[in-house]
Amino acid sequence: MDPVIVEHLGREHPLARHLDDFLTDRKNTGASPHTLRAYRGDLLQFTAHCDGEIAELTAPPIREFLTAVGALSAATRKRAAVASWCKWAVRHDLLDANPMDKIDTIKVSKNLPRPAATADITKVLGSICSRRPRKDVPLDRLRDRVLFETIYVCGTRAAEACSLDLDDFDLRQDDEHVRIHGKGGTVRTVLLDDHGYVALLKLYLSRAGYRFGPVFRASINGTDGPLSYDAAHHRWQGYCEAAGVDIEIHQLRHAHATELINAGVSIEVVRRRLGHASTETTQLYTLLADDVADTEI
Repeated sequence: MDPVIVEHLGREHPLARHLDDFLTDRKNTGASPHTLRAYRGDLLQFTAHCDGEIAELTAPPIREFLTAVGALSAATRKRAAVASWCKWAVRHDLLDANPMDKIDTIKVSKNLPRPAATADITKVLGSICSRRPRKDVPLDRLRDRVLFETIYVCGTRAAEACSLDLDDFDLRQDDEHVRIHGKGGTVRTVLLDDHGYVALLKLYLSRAGYRFGPVFRASINGTDGPLSYDAAHHRWQGYCEAAGVDIEIHQLRHAHATELINAGVSIEVVRRRLGHASTETTQLYTLLADDVADTEI
């Protein structure tokens, strides 16, 4: 059983085994480690409001849990976790009826993306190392520069970039591209059209000496697995503080999308590049300052 579940619930908790089975099934269907961590955390919190058998689960404790959460954005995410678990339980004949059918959907207004300024991004990346780094630049700093620039120039989610494998890259001249493994097991291909970035990536791989496995590894000697999202986030915050700039890591992706929209790239192309399931999400970027429209006006 998942040691985190055992630590928080104990093996004898009536929901422990079902939660473990649910997470195992999600993992087997291709859920990312980041998604699994989020589900585990949200559902462990939920068990504080529901400690009976899963067959006895009803709407009131779920409603009570979502009310206690408070923030709408957090409640929406946790509602999705509980809904997914309940749906799984019904499918496995652990619940006769889905109690989520009696819980109204939470509607949260979508906030506009907050892209970081290009000058600020350039300042932080430059503080890590230059695009033409000296030979004495530590490998971990070179790794970090390539990692964060991957997020920026490809518009990937941070967790997607951290999980990239050498096999995902095709660096044949004039056809450089990368396969991004996104949410729900989707895969999209992103053209690597920034020659400076491609040169930096090749330099990093040459210095690292990797032939297979994760591109961004957790240790300098390359014996560990991929760098975790939490570790990447912590390192990015450190570089931002050193550069005197306040940028969240996900703002790199927002900046990339906004730059494409302002350059006149179509919504559908941007949607595919970012891996959005719906153009409705991509269209939020058109509500930001549009340099093309400003120029025409």
